[in-house]
Amino acid sequence: MTAGRTLDLSHLPDEEVSAADPLFTGQVLMAVIEGVMFAILIAMYLYYRLRVDVWPPPGTRLPDLAVPSLALIPLLLSCFGSYYASEAAKKDDRAGMIIGLSANLLLGIVFMVLRGWQWFRFSFDWKADIHGSMVWTMLWLHTVDAVADLIFTFVLIIILILGWHGRKQRTGVHVDSVLWYFIAGIWLPMYALIYWGPRLLGGGH
Repeated sequence: MTAGRTLDLSHLPDEEVSAADPLFTGQVLMAVIEGVMFAILIAMYLYYRLRVDVWPPPGTRLPDLAVPSLALIPLLLSCFGSYYASEAAKKDDRAGMIIGLSANLLLGIVFMVLRGWQWFRFSFDWKADIHGSMVWTMLWLHTVDAVADLIFTFVLIIILILGWHGRKQRTGVHVDSVLWYFIAGIWLPMYALIYWGPRLLGGGH
């Protein structure tokens, strides 16, 4: 009869904040679902574009490029804040989490302010035509996602400031980065489509 072997695992941490956490997987899958939704919207935009000779329809002024292009800077920089907070969560670095999340939040707010400034300077609204409906739908849904995540980030900052930074809170910080990376990443093709698409694929402007 063979004697059983016992391994001493007392030196290992009880819990670890990492990509192996089920909540992390759930957040990734949620991002995949949202990504499919935005991919469908992008496909619809291109489909309707191919159905007409001129895009956007005559009388619609092309969206300005300067402000939405400038807004990409704080959006991309905010990802570094999110990454910094995520890495701090793995190390149980409360100050690092607060600093990273605060940078993410402030830069995200700057991005949203610049978006709002450009958004309400459009010469068309959601009911003007199919072009207007597609542009406003993509912007609205992406904005809802971004605002929801920024609110979640703000709540995490408050929780950390109050001194709670156990595993649940640290996991929340870690998975928060996943959604923000998605929000920033999915905006790049939509930005190109909304602002550069009419210039490159307009056909009559």
